[in-house]
Amino acid sequence: MTEKSFRNSNSEEKQTDEIKAESEVFSADFTEVAESCKRIVENIEKAKLKAGRTDEVRLMAVTKTVPWEKVNYAVSLGVRLLGENRVQELLGKYEYYDKNCDIHFIGGLQSNKVKYITDKVSMIHSVDSAKLAAEINKRALSEGRVIDILIEVNIGREESKGGVLCEELDDLVSFCFSLSGARLRGFMAIPPPALNGGNEKYFEAMQRIYNDYSLKYSGIDTLSMGMSQDYEQAVLYGSNIVRIGSALFGNRKYKEA
Repeated sequence: MTEKSFRNSNSEEKQTDEIKAESEVFSADFTEVAESCKRIVENIEKAKLKAGRTDEVRLMAVTKTVPWEKVNYAVSLGVRLLGENRVQELLGKYEYYDKNCDIHFIGGLQSNKVKYITDKVSMIHSVDSAKLAAEINKRALSEGRVIDILIEVNIGREESKGGVLCEELDDLVSFCFSLSGARLRGFMAIPPPALNGGNEKYFEAMQRIYNDYSLKYSGIDTLSMGMSQDYEQAVLYGSNIVRIGSALFGNRKYKEA
């Protein structure tokens, strides 16, 4: 064997070893996803039973920074609802996603970015202004379709979070119901984390808001709240979409903006 052939052989062996190692990592990750998914579904059912609920609670896989292969594996397990946080990341992964999935956009959304996602998502959870709702409506009408939306409520009045305050809700709900291309289906919230005994009052307040508006307006049927750390509690207070990232896919390292 010549020196060149030997180098090529070593290179091929190294590449094969790297592929094998990467495959083993993915296999381990996939096993963990399957176990986590089973546990989450069981916990949701237990919370429903405790709350006396028989309606459906949809498990959303939050895909921020998660490779599309891993996301598709979750879809193969039956988790067909995906939540995307970032426009650029959605655009980069969209064509690789299993076509059986249903994609919602759940992150902060600027009006000038709406045009990039309206043909890729079925619902937008983060509507926090009449301007954003109007832009979604405009794009939907231009595409000859209707896009479902949720109003994000800043239930904890936190400066670090988006969403409208409770006293602003009436006006935005009324405006949304005047639109024909954007269809208001309900509300999304991220209650503050539990401190000194819990955050039940925030979940309870969101449940009350949802119930009040669902009685007042036809078509209000969605309450999106609850994440990895509090989804069981959210189910107790009427949430019918829980948004799960790290509890399903494991902890992730986010790049600094």
